[in-house]
Amino acid sequence: MITPKVTLIIATYNAVDWLKKVLLGYKVQTYSDFEIIIADDGSDVNTKILIDGFKKNYPVNITHLWHEDLGYRRQTILNEAIVMAKNEYIVFTDGDCIPKNNFIELHAKYAEKGRFISGGYCKLDMPLSNFISKDSILNGECFDVKWLNKHGNIGSSQFRKLATGPRMSSFLDLITTSRASFNNCNSSAWKSDLLAINGYDERMLYGGPDRELGSRLENYKVSGKQVRHTVLCLHLDHPRGYKTKESLDRNLAIRASTKKENKVWTDYGIVKDETNN
Repeated sequence: MITPKVTLIIATYNAVDWLKKVLLGYKVQTYSDFEIIIADDGSDVNTKILIDGFKKNYPVNITHLWHEDLGYRRQTILNEAIVMAKNEYIVFTDGDCIPKNNFIELHAKYAEKGRFISGGYCKLDMPLSNFISKDSILNGECFDVKWLNKHGNIGSSQFRKLATGPRMSSFLDLITTSRASFNNCNSSAWKSDLLAINGYDERMLYGGPDRELGSRLENYKVSGKQVRHTVLCLHLDHPRGYKTKESLDRNLAIRASTKKENKVWTDYGIVKDETNN
């Protein structure tokens, strides 16, 4: 089977300690036919310094895509990254998610025309997030449940994802009742499909913009493939100061409209409808 070339898009904003851990994870991937675009929603100069340091000795190309900090505009910078992507298949993640070393390999392996990938993540608390070191990332120790439990506490669902082997993970993905949704931590899709639905809806703030995009993919007859037990990353803890009731309510209304009207295209995405301005 021919696997696609991959563009990895990492969304970030002023979180250099976490982004450093994430980039260490992508330094030791088992699959090397990919590029990285860091979609930066207006971080200060410290993020640039960190990325420039990694660029000097990194196995794949890194592009730092930045725009001015004018408030939460994550969807806008992600749309720019989609257009910039050189490769046919795009993997999305966040700058607070450490990938397992086969993360890119499995996204490429499971890529299928007419489908998008819905991967899984294991949430860590703040003490464990801080404890994970460079060495534990490079040698893969941070994905070992015994090591994690020795240095902190992980929940039963996180344990189940990390402790099962490939065969059992595939079985759990087959029988799970969880819906395959497009999530910001760990999802992938064909660039052509993302362009066909006009990317992210840039009206949306924090709270479900990825799921709204996933709904439009489904309306476009691109269905989700559930691999939440098989394709994994560790989600580091962080505050969510940009989470407000107003943003959640606004996003829920947009998502409801997308589902009710069976929308495929957003007028507020990559290609702008000038009549809305």
